Amino acid sequence: MDLATHPYRSVLYIPGSKERALDKARQLETDAIIFDLEDAVAPDAKAEARQTLAKALADGGYGKRVKVVRINALNTEWGLEDVRVLANAGADIILLPKVNAYPDVDNLADIIGPDMPIWAMMETPASVFNAREIAAHRQVTGLVSGTNDLTKELGCRYRADRLPLMQSLQMIVMAARASRGVVALDGVYNRFRDGDGLKAECEQGRDLGFDGKTLIHPAQIEVTNTAFAPTQSEIDLAQRQIEAFEESQKQGQGVAVVDGQIVENLHVVAAQRILAKAEAIADMAAE
Repeated sequence: MDLATHPYRSVLYIPGSKERALDKARQLETDAIIFDLEDAVAPDAKAEARQTLAKALADGGYGKRVKVVRINALNTEWGLEDVRVLANAGADIILLPKVNAYPDVDNLADIIGPDMPIWAMMETPASVFNAREIAAHRQVTGLVSGTNDLTKELGCRYRADRLPLMQSLQMIVMAARASRGVVALDGVYNRFRDGDGLKAECEQGRDLGFDGKTLIHPAQIEVTNTAFAPTQSEIDLAQRQIEAFEESQKQGQGVAVVDGQIVENLHVVAAQRILAKAEAIADMAAE
């Protein structure tokens, strides 16, 4: 599995303690799964959840879904043991919570070695201010927006348009884009039965530049997958832009015109990105 080209439209949190949920996740059409040992597991259940999750990962069956394990913070009594048990148990990525700065990620990297990719939870004001440095870490391949915690830490009001969080969300996306190849994931939508609200927030997240969205319920997968996938019209336009630009190059011209709009090299790069994502999604669907 090529983690760099894999789609991350939908990334579903699953409690690491619930065997039934771990089994059901093998059949869900989510691009990636975050197996959660932190917020989703009570303190007195964390040791058992760690072993339950290790067994599920060893049993396999998750197909092309990227397997991400959210450990407990390293400064808790559970974090180091989470790493010891799960870093080599079949996880593709380790998700570190409560990241505030570059050294937090570096501490984890020193423990797990240089080959395991790391995602960082961006859930504090400090993490947002330090997003550029965190994303630049050699092992960081993803930034995950923790919008519930950010809302709490900022003391801001919840609004459907997420205006109070807008600067934080944009800074997370910018940090990911400044470090090429780093995935940027939007935060969860708490009202999991509100399909229209979820769709609107997905469209906003995509407009901001996020690669996908973290989810708290399987019912959110279909809406999210659709929202973060290229539409057929976008795919068709991308193909026509590439073809027109290639033809203009053959004729010694630097630009082309498609549907009355100029097409330059930068538009071709964007078009190629759309087609690559569509191909990766088709590969997932062919599982």
